[in-house]
Amino acid sequence: MAKDPQTPLDDELARQEQEGEPEQAVDAAEAVEGELEDIVDQAEGEAQAEAVEGGDNPEAEVLAARVEELEQSVTEAKDQALRAAAEAQNVRRRAEAEAEKARKFALEKFIKDLLPVVDSLEKALEAMGEDASEVHREGVSMTLKMQLDVLAKFGVEIVEPQGEPFDPQYHEAMAMVPNPEVDPNTVIDVMQKGYVLNGRLVRPAMVVVSQAAG
Repeated sequence: MAKDPQTPLDDELARQEQEGEPEQAVDAAEAVEGELEDIVDQAEGEAQAEAVEGGDNPEAEVLAARVEELEQSVTEAKDQALRAAAEAQNVRRRAEAEAEKARKFALEKFIKDLLPVVDSLEKALEAMGEDASEVHREGVSMTLKMQLDVLAKFGVEIVEPQGEPFDPQYHEAMAMVPNPEVDPNTVIDVMQKGYVLNGRLVRPAMVVVSQAAG
């Protein structure tokens, strides 16, 4: 028996599946289902006519083969549509995650360049002796506070682990000093503060760590 020729509907369904367009593939599948229903109705009518006439009907066999073929096409189109929709959702989620990551850490380089300014203000404030005027001290202190407030506004946190256990993820040990008064591996001095941007380390805290007395 000769195979029923390809119809424009078959061509459209194949094109939609190749392009991986989920919504259009679903539309094509629905169109095939519509054609399938029409052919099933026609086949039922032919079968009834055959039963009345009591003879063979070659056209009914062709229709039955076409029904089976269309059912397979519908199944494949639905499967393709589901896979394409799942892939599109995964791509969208990855894009959203990358965009969120870029938004959170876009200022990382700028903050690294700004930290030496904060360090200088802190050192200037510490170096002011008794002779420094109150106005001068207050001006430097207010400038430092403004800098720190801006950093905090954009998700920057200070790492100042005085008295805390040493954490190599956030601290950089500059020296190990025996100290029987505290537990080993305790931060006993912070030489330079560290900073974290939205949970990511921008600069480790430079610290002095205790060790057991020899």
